[in-house]
Amino acid sequence: MVRTALRVILSAEADLEVVGEAATGAEAVSVVRRTAPDVVLMDVRMPEIDGIRATERILATVPDPPRVVVVTTFENDAYVYDALRAGASGFLLKRADADALVQAVRLVARSDSLLFPSAVRALAAEHARRRTPAPPPWVARLTARESEVLRLMASGLTNSEIAGRMGVGPSTVKTHVAAVLAKTATRDRTQAVIAAYEAGFMNDS
Repeated sequence: MVRTALRVILSAEADLEVVGEAATGAEAVSVVRRTAPDVVLMDVRMPEIDGIRATERILATVPDPPRVVVVTTFENDAYVYDALRAGASGFLLKRADADALVQAVRLVARSDSLLFPSAVRALAAEHARRRTPAPPPWVARLTARESEVLRLMASGLTNSEIAGRMGVGPSTVKTHVAAVLAKTATRDRTQAVIAAYEAGFMNDS
């Protein structure tokens, strides 16, 4: 029923196409390999292989892997944080309305973040035990501008919003974001934000 509802909502949009569905985590990996989607909506709780393991397999084994959005009932579910650490680009609540679903898919497809700052902050604090005692070397390598951009990314701002806040052009922000991703060795802005929390970087904000 949930998959049917998602398919109906997304298929109604002219710029979106549903290319596959899966009932289990293992099937999800197979479908992604066969259909090469741009975005995957992944339930964290699935039979055979849960959404976290399925996300890891997709990102590790699929050439040019898609962006993965975790679909969950509760934003404070420990599974959500594990999925983000596994490489998911964000998460979406099952109670979200149709417009929020469509916008989430479009947002992630263009590589923007899909974060709920307060929820990520709470999840990061809960999992603070996973942080290393000393900040990783990349923290010291960030420039002042890159540090500012990373903190604004953690606030859930898009590149355009960050540009407006900093009084610079979007292309400048894009350059700073690329530098942050390179220095934190992360694949997207969501992973960079997770790395920032786990490194204790946000504690200095």
